[in-house]
Amino acid sequence: MSFLVPAQAYGRFMGRFSEPLAEQFLGVAGLEPGQRALDVGCGPGALTTRLVEVLGPAAVSAVDPSETFVAAAREALPGVDVQQGRAESLAFADDTFDATLASLVVHFMTDPVAGLTEMARVTRAGGVVGATVWNHASGSGPLSLFWEAVRAVDPQEEGEDDYAGVHEGDLAALFRGAGLPDLSESVLTVHVPFDSFEQWWEPYTLGVGPAGQYVAGLGPEARERLEQACRETVPTAPFTVAAQSWCVCARVPSRPAATGRPDPS
Repeated sequence: MSFLVPAQAYGRFMGRFSEPLAEQFLGVAGLEPGQRALDVGCGPGALTTRLVEVLGPAAVSAVDPSETFVAAAREALPGVDVQQGRAESLAFADDTFDATLASLVVHFMTDPVAGLTEMARVTRAGGVVGATVWNHASGSGPLSLFWEAVRAVDPQEEGEDDYAGVHEGDLAALFRGAGLPDLSESVLTVHVPFDSFEQWWEPYTLGVGPAGQYVAGLGPEARERLEQACRETVPTAPFTVAAQSWCVCARVPSRPAATGRPDPS
């Protein structure tokens, strides 16, 4: 899934959810000053910002496939090593980091097991590999109200229910497939208030992610029908959306020898 949109659009669409989630995720990961961390799929920098607050900019690296997101993160976080790239092929040497984290990224990876395997490769033995994925499959994700309205007018649309890691236990299974069996699972929940229907609806019109692309692909009449269905689905304002995320953190096992690329420097 490509996110070829301005960083500001992503922030208005998902930032209200991803920023408080990043704070909770960092607490579960248990990082401490003096450690070095990598944020995989950093987007505009919600989790990267929290990492910098704990570790300092010189101790944080970040990577994202989107050129616009990389530019936004570099501008917002001077001193942080932000690179353009993908989880499945990280341009770092083995055992570089104490922790490698991916918030809301695994379900968009081309090959989630390969991505998690790479994350483990660049993390030292005993270090932490962690990931979060929205609970889209049970109606408890941040976009559940939207996809419920979509299915009311387009019953064949599956939404994001079939993405990797969104069902209970799926994310842990992906970690085990990547050779990371020493793991812990938790559920993180964020609560995001909305003062009006328009405040909730407008971000869906910005073309961000699968939901935004779905709206962008509708003709005027179909879009009007969807907006009306959303008005009938969304609670009367003001209201709060409670969004659940699966969270898995794993310890990297000891390795007998180096496994991957030489230090690119």
